This record gives sequence, structure tokens and C-alpha cells, in this order.
Amino acid sequence: MSARPVAATATTAAVASDPCCAAPLPVLGRDVTVPLVTGGEVTYAALDYAASAPALQRVWDDVAAYAPYYGSVHRGAGYLSQLSTDLFENSRATVHSFLDCRDGDQVVFTRSTTDSLNLLAAALPADCQVFVFETEHHASLLPWGDSRVTYLNAPRTPGEAVRTLEHALAERDPYGPALVCVTGASNVTGELWPVRELAAAAHAHGARIVLDAAQLAPHHPVSVRELDVDWVAFSGHKLYAPFGSGVLAGRADWLQDAEPYLAGGGASRRVARRADGGVDVEWHTTAARHEAGSPNVIGVYAIASACKALTEAGFDTLVEREQHLIAKVREGLAEVPEVRVLSLFGDDAPRVGVISFVVDGWNSSHFAAALSAEYGIGVRDGLFCAHPLVRTLLGSGPQEVGECGAPEAAPGERSLNAIRVSFGAGTPDEHVERFVGAVRELVREGAQWTYHTEDGRCVPAV
Repeated sequence: MSARPVAATATTAAVASDPCCAAPLPVLGRDVTVPLVTGGEVTYAALDYAASAPALQRVWDDVAAYAPYYGSVHRGAGYLSQLSTDLFENSRATVHSFLDCRDGDQVVFTRSTTDSLNLLAAALPADCQVFVFETEHHASLLPWGDSRVTYLNAPRTPGEAVRTLEHALAERDPYGPALVCVTGASNVTGELWPVRELAAAAHAHGARIVLDAAQLAPHHPVSVRELDVDWVAFSGHKLYAPFGSGVLAGRADWLQDAEPYLAGGGASRRVARRADGGVDVEWHTTAARHEAGSPNVIGVYAIASACKALTEAGFDTLVEREQHLIAKVREGLAEVPEVRVLSLFGDDAPRVGVISFVVDGWNSSHFAAALSAEYGIGVRDGLFCAHPLVRTLLGSGPQEVGECGAPEAAPGERSLNAIRVSFGAGTPDEHVERFVGAVRELVREGAQWTYHTEDGRCVPAV
């Protein structure tokens, strides 16, 4: 098949075309080129930040500088062990400051947002009721196990979200301990949720609230004090630190009263045999209580490095630049009548750089595959680990089968999945401009290649 000409790409280090905006932060992989199925190569446009953001160059450099000095934490008398312990605990202090935590709040290092929320779920008091909107990512929707969970319908305005929560909390029976779990920014629509107002509603009705900041922390400052949330969870791999660590930060009491998340070394302060042959264990009451085993020092240090880098860059500057990119994408998509952008709160809702959409006449998996194979643009397709929300936005029934892979859908057939483009501090203008141009061209001219399903993915036929 004939190849479509590929325009020359600008370097990712270039200053933004809009002089009011700063240059993107340097990220690892910004000069990677990928082959096109139509021939030639192009600089890869990574537009799947909502899944995992590339490592900041600053983070990579800090990790590389520390790596030769790696040592076991809290367990060694040697110099490298002591250095690593200091670095680990200083990283905890950095995260505490980054989140503007209260005095007495604990910062527990985990593997991810999912791990953090599962940890909190394991620490809930007996008979605690959990309230969560159906709009949440599965990391927030599913960890609550045997707790009594009330799933709230998707609101269509921020005010409706607050009213819905207030009503549910007021009507709970029995009126005992309760936890609200809410996202700060949707991983599907990018829309910001009224966290401060929801926290006030929760506290007014004797409940606590945990903020899933996985999509918020990379884009906006998160202040535990100002938002008045009880806990916050996020992942390093979305905060430009993809080295396998996450954070749960907040009030210590429920965490101190719970059994350790994992039993083992590091979580235990003292272990002794009893006369009857058993074992007595005294567990730590600090964050170490839930950090059993040798911790991921490099992952923790990477998070701290990212926190410092974003703080030093200035969130005002980062937000201004991101809003500039959001406007480019939304204005470009609005010019294509076949594109429908998904939204809960409407076009004017404040949002981060996460936009999902569908295209009339296209299966979303096919469209995403063509963006990758023919333009070197990486986006995501599917239900984004937020199945109930995407079903609601697409207008499908709760029992209607969704399509997460690459189903064999004929042109024009209903597509129960969507396409998501997401970006952030490391995204140059050229990437979003190429994306908008590719969408316009694909809708107008169609794909230049043939695609089929292979191992559950839509891929170019060879």
C-alpha cells in the first residue's frame, strides 16, 4: 500500500509555539523514533500519560546518581545502608511537604494507588460503610471487600455530586463509621471533582474521605490541609517516576489500629517466643507498620525527586501550559463533526489533560491502532479500568457487553469502547498538533492500511 507523507517533527525540547507558555519539562524518551507501517520513521508522540507518564529526565538523573550507593534500609551498619536509610526517610518528608500534610499525618509507601487503597480498605474499622461513585477507576471502586459499599450513580454536575453524597450519608443505617472514596480528576474525562465540598459533606455527616489523586497530583497541587481530606493516594508511575512505588498519606489512627497490611520484617518491632511455643509480636505504630519487607528505595526516591521537580517548575506554570494544550486538542476535535468528546459535567468544566472521545463510523480500537501504526501516536482505547463510567457516558445498558480489546466491528457498527488522549508536563505542542491533524485526516480519508484482531488487539495486517 502507498505511504502517506509524514511531516517533519519538531524536537520535544523546543519552546512551545505559544510564547505565553513555558517549554515542556524534559522527559526520558523524548527523542525516540518509531517505525510507521506506511514506511519511514517518526518521533514517537506519547499521549497516554493517564496510564503511565514518562520519567522526568531529572528523576532519571537522580536515580542514576544514587544507584551505585544503593543499600538495605533500616537494617545495616554500613555506610551505604545508612545513606540509603537517610534518603528513604528524607523522601518521606519530601512527600509529606509536597502534599501539605498535617502534623501527625503518616506517609506510607506502597506499590501504587491500587495498593494504597487496598491497604486503607484493610484498615477500616469494623462495620465501616463505604460510599463511592460509579464514576471511579477500578482502583477506587473495587478494594472494599466485605465492607458495606454504597455505589452512587454518576452525577451530571459537581453540585449534584455533593447533594447525592450528602443524602446517602444522612440516610445510612446504622449511622456508624463511614468512608467516602473520590477521585480528584477523572481518568476518563479529565474533569476535576469538587473534592473540598465533598470532604465538607463527609465530615458534616461523621464520615471520612480518601482522595484518589492518581490523575490530579501530576497536574495540580494537592494540599491535604486545604482540601481537608483524611487520606490521599497516588502512584509514582503517573507522577513521572515509573519505578514501582506509590503513596498513602493521611491520618494515622485507623492505620495504627489495623493489623499490618503485610506481616514480616520491618513491620515488627519485637518478636519473642512464648512459653507455650507460640510467638508474640509487637508491631510498629509508625508508617513502618504497613511497609513490611525490604522497601523499594529507588522507587521512593524517584517519587521524591518528581515532587521536587514539579514544585520547582511551579504548578502555576505547569497548569498554564497544560491548559494551552487542552485548548489546542479540544478546539481541534471540535472541528471534526464525527468526533464526540465524553463529559460528565459539560464543556466548561475545569479539567486536566485527559480527553476521551468516540468517532462515528469507527471502532475505537481500530482508530487507536491507526494512530499508532500510521502516525506514531500512542493513545489508549478501551474502557480505561472505569467500566461503569464509560458505559454511562456511551449510553450503554449495564448488561450490554463492552469491548476492551479489538472486536471485529464493521465500519459504522456501535463501538462500546472509547479513545483516550492524555498529556502533561513533558508534552510538546507538536505532539498534540500531530494528533489533531491525524484525527482529521483519518476521519476524512480513512486508514491507509488493513487491520485485524490478533491476541485481543487491533493490529496492522502483514
